[in-house]
Amino acid sequence: MSGKKIVIDPITRIEGHLRIEVEVDEDNVVQEAWASGQLFRGIEIILKGRDPRDTGLIAQRICGVCTNSHYRASIAATEDAYGIVPPQNAEIIRNLVTLALFVQDHIVHYYHLHSLDYVDVVSALDADCSKANELAKRYHDYPYRSSRGHFESIKEKLASFVKAGRLGLFANGYWGHEAYKLTPEENLIHMSHYLDALNVQRELGKAIAIFAGKTPHPQNLVVGGVTSVADMLNPQRLNDFMFIIKDVRDFIQRAYIPDMKMIVRAYKDEIKSGSGRGSGNFMSSGGYQFGKQETLFESGIITGHDFENIQAFDETKITEEASRSWYKDDKATSPYDQNTEPFYTDLNSDGTLKTEGKYSWIKAPRYDGKTMEVGPVARMMIGYIKESPIIKPYIQRFMDDTNMELIDFSTSIGRNATRAVEASICCDYMFNFVSDLIENIKYYDEETWTKYVFETLPQKAQGRGIYEVPRGTLSHFVRIEDAKVANYQAVVPTTWNASSKDSNNIRGPYEESIVGIKLSDPEAPLEVLRVVHSFDPCLACAVHVMDMRGKEVAKYKVNSVPLM
Repeated sequence: MSGKKIVIDPITRIEGHLRIEVEVDEDNVVQEAWASGQLFRGIEIILKGRDPRDTGLIAQRICGVCTNSHYRASIAATEDAYGIVPPQNAEIIRNLVTLALFVQDHIVHYYHLHSLDYVDVVSALDADCSKANELAKRYHDYPYRSSRGHFESIKEKLASFVKAGRLGLFANGYWGHEAYKLTPEENLIHMSHYLDALNVQRELGKAIAIFAGKTPHPQNLVVGGVTSVADMLNPQRLNDFMFIIKDVRDFIQRAYIPDMKMIVRAYKDEIKSGSGRGSGNFMSSGGYQFGKQETLFESGIITGHDFENIQAFDETKITEEASRSWYKDDKATSPYDQNTEPFYTDLNSDGTLKTEGKYSWIKAPRYDGKTMEVGPVARMMIGYIKESPIIKPYIQRFMDDTNMELIDFSTSIGRNATRAVEASICCDYMFNFVSDLIENIKYYDEETWTKYVFETLPQKAQGRGIYEVPRGTLSHFVRIEDAKVANYQAVVPTTWNASSKDSNNIRGPYEESIVGIKLSDPEAPLEVLRVVHSFDPCLACAVHVMDMRGKEVAKYKVNSVPLM
């Protein structure tokens, strides 16, 4: 059925505005795609002329979700510019907050922002609670909060929403869509964990606040270290943090990982068909050292799904360009030299993007001229191939339990699988970071700040902060002149993944992963949602499906899910 244009608004349930237009042929197969960021950021302009020590508190406002990630990268960029090295204790405190955010972000993303692309809420009302209890035991010997009585209470709660007409965030799904594969009992198990995950994310917020002061928008980082000294030295605060992480680990092992195995089994055909697979270029900057030499993540570059030849990560090969983005300077340059002077061009008269020219506020970052997919799938695949003693056992165990191959992770469901495995790794290894902290304190190392005198620092400098954060590789670049910020650029994970095309018309990862997807029902484009959501985009977006005629026939509204 050709000649159809469908609008989904928004496609994600977090923040920002992302619009995707795709062209389909007569068989409803996507032939071309455009990912368009519809919101101008402008933080880089606000930072110009500021005291470099203040960049973190401002830069963290780039996002209302990834606040700590931007805060830390910004502080680190200034430290790098001035050659200031924070004490080990400060790095450990920063790592504990960051890794707790990894776990919280992954759990929230899957259950509250993405799982309903695979879980049919209405189908759960037909579940047999006894069968659901038995089914849960297939995936774990001691499944999370699993009993006939518990499942009956969840089923009653869902039924009460329906009877009262209070579906709320469940109101606008494509329930009954032929692409849903889970049984009623599997849907009920998932919905039970959906509700449990609301409590888990709240507890993780408490853990983060122990060292970060508050969340979102923490205030514990300063150039040179951290301010949460009293919390670090208080045994009760350390115990409170570890107690929460222990409970969260229980949820991951008994609910999150089993649920992901269930999804992999049910959607095996989608995985094997390569649904949502992109160009096969992956990037990780590595990081998070603990102990004497151990590092949580490995760095590296994969190109074209060539798993035999991992290249070394070289930050100097990162460039950005705006030939297809709404900025004046088109050429590809180092982020240190990029500017963000806006140059907006109107849409076509029919409201569609001018796809032959500039069409997005999102720039086109490239590594050695290539697009790169970043995120858990990149980190887990690179760690596995480089035989990381931390990552490889986790991935291997998941592969053995699900009969997945490494190439299978380069799909929509594969991205989710690596995210679950990564959450498990981060949760487990937080205890190692705490052990390092306790060991330092035990031997009277209580340093949390490296002293410096600002007036004696160079008037001219440049630096960067590059970290792996939940959604992928994040980098902040600052150039300082006359002791003030002369230029500032943030190249964020969603910029890599939601990149616009470049001057060579090479698609970004979102665009490449959508092309080739077949829509079973163009008026309910669930397949598009699955692909874009699998990247965990930090944007709210509209998706347009059209053929070359651009004829619009329907619009669909998807309610945002409130973060609780």
